[in-house]
Parts: sequence; C-alpha cells; structure tokens
Amino acid sequence: MRQIILHGGVGSSDELSPLLNKYASFSINYGDPLDAVVAAVKYLEDDLNFNAGTGSVMRLDGSIQMDASVMVDGNFGSVINIESVKNPVQVAREVMEKSPHVMLCGDGATKFAFENGHPRYDPSTERARKRLEESRVIAKNDKRFLYPGTQSVDTVGAVANFDGKIAAALSTGGSSPMMRGRVGDTPILGSGILVRDGFGIAATGIGEEIIRRQLSFDLYCARDRLEAEWKSIASNSPFALGVVGFNGKEPFVYANKSMAHGYAKLD
Repeated sequence: MRQIILHGGVGSSDELSPLLNKYASFSINYGDPLDAVVAAVKYLEDDLNFNAGTGSVMRLDGSIQMDASVMVDGNFGSVINIESVKNPVQVAREVMEKSPHVMLCGDGATKFAFENGHPRYDPSTERARKRLEESRVIAKNDKRFLYPGTQSVDTVGAVANFDGKIAAALSTGGSSPMMRGRVGDTPILGSGILVRDGFGIAATGIGEEIIRRQLSFDLYCARDRLEAEWKSIASNSPFALGVVGFNGKEPFVYANKSMAHGYAKLD
C-alpha cells in the first residue's frame, strides 16, 4: 500500500487542504517514496500560497535564503540558506545522493546547485516585498523577533510510506522577521525531520523552539504514546507547532492551530 501525507505549514488555512489533497494525489503515482515526497514539496515550492521556494519570505536585509531537507531511513541531505534556486528540496536530495556530504550551506550550497544544472532563479515576489516592510516594523518594535504573532512559520513538508518504506521532505523560506543567516529546524535531522524504524515525521512551527525540543527525535522516542506526547508538547507551547507523518502504517496529523494538510492512498 502507498500513502502520502503533506502539510502547508502551521498557520496555513484549512481552506487549502483540498489543494494539498490534489498535490498528494499527483505525487503518490511516483514509484518510490523519495520521488513522491520530493515531487510533492516541489509542487508546494512552486505555489505562492506557501512559504517555500517561490513563495518564500524575505530576510530583514531583503534577501531570500531558503532551507530544505530530505530523509530516508539511514540517509539524509539538506541545504541551509541556499539562494537563487527554484526548488531547494531537489538540491537537498542531490546533496544526499551526489555529494560526499549530508549538509551544504550558503554560497557552497548555491554553487553546488548551479554545478548540478539548476538555473539561476529569483524567487522574490511583490507579496514578499510587502511582507518585508511589515517584518521590519515588527523587528523594530520587538528585538526578540519571534513571538506568538509571528507572520510566517509555514514550512511545507511531506512524508510517504510505500509498503513500509518511508521518506520525508521539508522546505521553507524561513520565519518572518529574521536576520540574514538565521537557520531554523527544517535542515536539521531530529528537529524538523526524522525517518527511522518505520517512523517518519515532518514538522512545522517556530524553528528555534523545535530545535530546542529536538521535536522529531523526541516524538520518535515517544512513538508508543505519540498522541499523548504531542498533545502535551503542543498544549505547553506558546508557539504554533504542527507535525505530519507515519508511525508504522498509521498516518498522523497534529497541530495546535490551523494547518492545511492533504492525504492520498493507493492499495
């Protein structure tokens, strides 16, 4: 049996769930779970409704730096603060499969993408420029930057389970407002993403909080009591948090505020 589950980021409107169901139905037709999650996340990176790829928010200096990761059981790849590419999740996969490393950042990640055939691409949009001005006002008035009213924490993610073989992928334009060089949970194994022993997870929320909690690894360790553990974590967090994934054959979706998500299955 094939299953795939997607999310559009915590805080994304539930009205977008039918769109994610459509992307899930497209992606499940790929023959491998890694192909499926990468395809699903690429759909979301290309969709301006979501904060990833072309929909990414800007840093306070006006730049766009993106993070992405992919994982299968026993292997992992991510890019951190990559710029000038259309689909960071594809580059993260190439880091895993075509490089001797598991993580590349900044100029090195961007150069690697170009060397692997990705054309130079400007992901900036008018909406991102408008959000930038709002972000600068927030940053001026609140030097902590990240607080419950933060505009955009909507990382996108996907987890697929094809006959017990699991893959996960994440991509984000970051959290707004943010300094240039800031890194969230998306590219960090055990924080935003984890695949191990029949368990796969893709998280979304305030990256700093997810990293501090080692959220994905924590939930993996508590997988026998996942629902109770998640409810405890979410209810005790002042920040938006959400996860999708699989615990064995069972899909799960948890969030402490609205989170668009989609699901597809093929027997």
